[in-house]
Amino acid sequence: QVQLVESGGGLVQAGGSLRLSCVVSGRTVGTYAMGWFRQPPGKERYFVAAISHSGGGTSHAESVKGRFTISRDNAKNTVYLQMNSLKPEDTAVYYCALGYGSAYYETPQSYDYWGQGTQVTVSS
Repeated sequence: QVQLVESGGGLVQAGGSLRLSCVVSGRTVGTYAMGWFRQPPGKERYFVAAISHSGGGTSHAESVKGRFTISRDNAKNTVYLQMNSLKPEDTAVYYCALGYGSAYYETPQSYDYWGQGTQVTVSS
């Protein structure tokens, strides 16, 4: 059974930083792309960042470029999202996702398994 468990969310002031982690069990992630998405209150789920199976390729949404960085440690079956210079508009539930294959995509439909989400709240 494949499970993804996110951690690292919380309440932070604007300008602060958080590092999200997502640990995968039940599957070796080294051949799969992974992604991060977020869902603000009352809105749909949006793409945040994605990374190829090897970590050699990444993509970040325009709204987070230069502030967020996705990375992965395949030996630990873990993907990370380093979030710096946080803004109140970054407030959302953040979800990690495991792709169907090695290439990364920016659409939720390209991902096979999802975590339960972790809340990030940025106060002004």
